[in-house]
Amino acid sequence: MHTASSSVSASPRPQRATAVAGAGPYLDPTHAGRLRRPAAVAGQPPSGRIDLSGPQGAQLRMAVASVHRICPEFHPVQVLRRSGRSVLIIGTTGRATAVAKCLLDRSSVWVERFRHEIAAYRAFVRHRPPVRAPRLIAADPENCTLVIERMAGRAAALSRHPAEAPPRADVRAVLTAIGRLNTWRPPAEMFDRPLDYASRISRYHELGLFTDRDLGDLQKLLHGLAHTGGRQGISQFCHGDALLSNVLLSPTGPVLVDWEHAGWYLPGYDLATLWAVLGDDQAARRRISQAAQHAGPDARDAFLVNLMLVLTREIRTYETAVQRTMREAPPAGGVPAVPPGRLSAGEEQRLLLRRLHDDCALARRAVRAAVGTR
Repeated sequence: MHTASSSVSASPRPQRATAVAGAGPYLDPTHAGRLRRPAAVAGQPPSGRIDLSGPQGAQLRMAVASVHRICPEFHPVQVLRRSGRSVLIIGTTGRATAVAKCLLDRSSVWVERFRHEIAAYRAFVRHRPPVRAPRLIAADPENCTLVIERMAGRAAALSRHPAEAPPRADVRAVLTAIGRLNTWRPPAEMFDRPLDYASRISRYHELGLFTDRDLGDLQKLLHGLAHTGGRQGISQFCHGDALLSNVLLSPTGPVLVDWEHAGWYLPGYDLATLWAVLGDDQAARRRISQAAQHAGPDARDAFLVNLMLVLTREIRTYETAVQRTMREAPPAGGVPAVPPGRLSAGEEQRLLLRRLHDDCALARRAVRAAVGTR
């Protein structure tokens, strides 16, 4: 890590107790304590019934009504996932199985992301990506309602930061799929640039998340990349949220879901995301680092800029989660007993935060080394 050409890697950390699925910070912090099930399981038909009674049912009734306006043949069967932000409902459309996604939080940022996802699925109708993605059935951008085909498969991970290294074959399949996607060149006007790098770097500096030297180093790398790629800079089509939980592993190959961040990024954004969440898989991290540097110094520098931004975003997210956990902790004497060998949610979150800070320090050193070669 003392030369710009070395891979971004970290020394192994002490083993920690395994977090139970569905608990702790390894879930999306906005859904802590709730198991995020895979979007589909091969060979498992939808079953069950939706409870539309009571105050909770009122929201679901509104969601189902918005689905029926654009897809009258949709028959709801089961709630797949529900949060304060959105709800996913499994149902049938004739002989096919579908998933309806309805936005519940109508704040501007989530409406914009939802409409971006609809635009991505519509673009895929005309230009199919080189990876498998659900087929669009119906969509209503105004009411933030989306119906897509239900894909068979199991999620590559049930949580944002897997507590244990996933099977090597699973990671290899995900990296192969992401690699194919990143080589795709759809018409430039079909997708925008979801991330304004200069603004994001300046914002993190203003918030105290980047030092003055971080700001200067990252701006130097951005300037070099823009000079190399011309006025638009160098770019690569990315999924934008390449978490293992957004990849379904099916018998016919990986399926990518949740396309609300898809678009043009600096090369290596998806690889940086995978590197950040595979903290307990050093072999996968080495492979990602090698893939990011394979195309030369520009690809390496773009990967490092992406890595600093992704890791800093994760730190912000989980620091907020830790603060929320502390506020919601039961009073002294009312803390439930933690089984032997298990860590409390707060301890798991602090462990993850410590790892993210270590990773960010590692990336910072790599950025400084890369600047030295410019």
